[in-house]
Amino acid sequence: MLPVHTARRAGCAALLFLPLLARAAEIDGSELSAWWALPFAGMLLSIALLPLLLPHVWHHHFGKISLGWALAFIVPFAAVFGFGVAGGAFVHTLLAEYLPFVILLTALFTTAGGIYIRGNLHGSPGTNCTLMAVGAVLASVMGTTGASMLMIRPLIRANDNRRHVAHVVVFFIFIVSNAGGALTPLGDPPLFLGFLRGVEFGWTLRHLLSPTLFLVGALLAVFWLIDGWYYRREGVLPQDPTPDTERLGLLGGINLLLLAAVVGLVLMSGTWKPGLRWHVAGTEVELQNLLRDAGLVGVTLLSLALTPATARLANQFSWAPMQEVAKLFAAIFLTMLPVLAMLKAGAAGPFAAVVQAVTGPDGQPLPWAYFWFTGVLSSFLDNAPTYLVFFNLAGGDAQVLMNALAPTLAAISAGSVYMGANSYIGNAPNFMVKAIAEDRGIRMPSFFGYMLWSGAVLLPLFALLTLIWFH
Repeated sequence: MLPVHTARRAGCAALLFLPLLARAAEIDGSELSAWWALPFAGMLLSIALLPLLLPHVWHHHFGKISLGWALAFIVPFAAVFGFGVAGGAFVHTLLAEYLPFVILLTALFTTAGGIYIRGNLHGSPGTNCTLMAVGAVLASVMGTTGASMLMIRPLIRANDNRRHVAHVVVFFIFIVSNAGGALTPLGDPPLFLGFLRGVEFGWTLRHLLSPTLFLVGALLAVFWLIDGWYYRREGVLPQDPTPDTERLGLLGGINLLLLAAVVGLVLMSGTWKPGLRWHVAGTEVELQNLLRDAGLVGVTLLSLALTPATARLANQFSWAPMQEVAKLFAAIFLTMLPVLAMLKAGAAGPFAAVVQAVTGPDGQPLPWAYFWFTGVLSSFLDNAPTYLVFFNLAGGDAQVLMNALAPTLAAISAGSVYMGANSYIGNAPNFMVKAIAEDRGIRMPSFFGYMLWSGAVLLPLFALLTLIWFH
């Protein structure tokens, strides 16, 4: 135990550093060069290449590799800009972004993982399409993460007698983990941020219903053709030789109430503004967010205590997918800080060409450009801050964006949600679904293999969306 006078000195030293950190909660992207994006690029390449080139090393050491890339950014950054700036950036990432992200994902992962849909499901093309359509509807009610965690396990179990299953999971990511969440602020984090900035709750439903129905419907049709081809080729019987007479039902139904509590806590944090806030090392922490996160931790603990052990056992519930996501996204959040800061700097930053590319000769925003730039960046960066960057580039006034510039706001919203499906790291549930599938023994496509699927299936559909709605 430290002597009292030593502890006091340590406390005084920490207090001396707080003003330094307080000046550094945000990075000024105009002071950075594009070289600061290298650790983020290295992190992406590690996720993409190491599972292919060095699978044993990656499987056992991905946490250390992620830590290495995080240090490759934060240590040089501290050396160049000082401990205060680097420490403030780290604290901001931890308190304002990473911990709320992980706490919410853990609550959804735990509650959805405690619901076991029992009964005799057979993975025919029709059944698979039905499960995905239900998941797409749920995605705008309980969020893409909640719907993904709820529906992926029964979908995998329904196809456990199929030889080719990876394409089923890939289309599930396209439809449930991304496109389905485009209709309400509950569906995907970027839309929730827009809601917090003044966008009406029903605005996205009114303006994105048609393109979302088109995208989800087209994806289901393409999937039905591909899955039907595999199904006929495999000669899968429509019924098992010994039919399972167990009726459809739920185990762990208490978790449906807990999922509703998660949705309620998230809505509360966005609508209740008591005005109480504290500053921790330059990062603003508001009362409603603290209560939300504390409530989500409580929901997680309640789910673990109240869920019958048989439900998690039947779901083959494992913490491995959540651990993988938590470790990888810790490094992703930290290393992408300078990239987002440079984008936020707009015309004054090293990515000024992006600002010029989304603006027409008359000074008006180009919806098609906003759709593609928001979407492409959301494919690899966190789509929530990417949405905010382009929201602000388009003026940042919710009333103007909802009315005079409605096509631009629709393009930003659609790009950030739809194109999160372009890569495994475009949206948090993508990687979680992949990890769950691999934990069940499904051989998923590699990082680039998945992008071959998304490029072949999604990009032509996005081009059609551009011609019809965002031209």
